[in-house]
Formats: sequence, C-alpha cells, structure tokens
Amino acid sequence: DLGCNHPIKYNNTYLLYKKGWRGINIDLDKESIDEFNKIRDQDYNVQSLISSNIGEERDIYYYHSRSAINTLSTELIEHRNTKKDSIKIIKQTTNTLENIIEKSPFKDRKINLLSIDIENHEYEALKSFNFKKFKIDVIVIEIHDLSQKKLEIYNQSLDFVVNSKIYKLLNNNGYKLVNWVNSDFVFVLEDFNLN
Repeated sequence: DLGCNHPIKYNNTYLLYKKGWRGINIDLDKESIDEFNKIRDQDYNVQSLISSNIGEERDIYYYHSRSAINTLSTELIEHRNTKKDSIKIIKQTTNTLENIIEKSPFKDRKINLLSIDIENHEYEALKSFNFKKFKIDVIVIEIHDLSQKKLEIYNQSLDFVVNSKIYKLLNNNGYKLVNWVNSDFVFVLEDFNLN
C-alpha cells in the first residue's frame, strides 16, 4: 500500500489485513507509519519517499503532518490554487518501490495487490519498476486529470485515461483496465488466474 496514510480510515488494504492478509505499507509521513506500527504490526511498515531512483533529494509540499494531500507535484499544487508560501517545503531522499520490496520480509512472496495513491507522483514511482520480476496481480492506482476543475469526481474521461502515461506503462507491461471509481483505476494482469 503505497501512500497508505492511515491504517484504517479510507485505507484500501485494511479489510484484507483483518482477513489475515499481510503486506508492505509505505508513506512519506513518519507519524502515519508510527500509527501503522501500532495498529498493523503484522505488516511491514516503511517511512519512505518513493520515486524512480534511489538517493535523490526531493522537495515535498507539506500541508501538515498526516495530510493525505502532501505531494511532490508542483502541477498539483498549482491545480489546487495553493499558495506555495503557505505550504512548508521539506526535503526527503528518494527510494524505489523495488528496493523496499527487496529489503522486506515479502521479497520472495507473490504480491497480489498494489494500491498506489501518492498525489500525482504515481507514474514516477512505477516507471523504473521491474514488472517482469514482480508480477503483481492487481494494481489500484490514482490517475489525476488536472484539466478537471475538481479532482476525484465522476466525470473522468476515458480518452484522457487511455492516453495517460500510467495507462500506457501498465498496458505495455501486461495489465488491462477493468474498473474505476472516481480517480482510482483498477488494472489486472492479463494472465491473472484466480486458481
């Protein structure tokens, strides 16, 4: 769960955790991960900023601790009409999703689900990911159309989605789009087998 934010509220993996599933939760906010370590201590919880490379120092537009809308995306800040001088900018060093998985207790396990919601940085987090090595069955990912006046509403354009970098990246790596809810899109590996 990349961009996990809260261990229970609005969390795409909490019900799975209650049913006995275990996994990796990643968020750039230390307080979020501290809470995951208290409430979901059977998971592997990591405070990290995920991007396409390891070791780059990046600016995070930081609204406040535990905010679900902290972002690296200047475009998203401009879309929200947020005054840059009203947001704290903090620096963190990047890591990659692949590196986190490799250092986790799940490195040799099948990954069934990747949920990724990192405020318009999803493509950067996945563009260098080794999809051949880690054949994830289902990917739930947020895709922002910044031409919309309001994000995460029902009027997403299919034309925009199929022309997005995220759609093309996942499609080129063997995923097909099967559903979407607001700005969350569900992709399934083409050779996914329920058995």
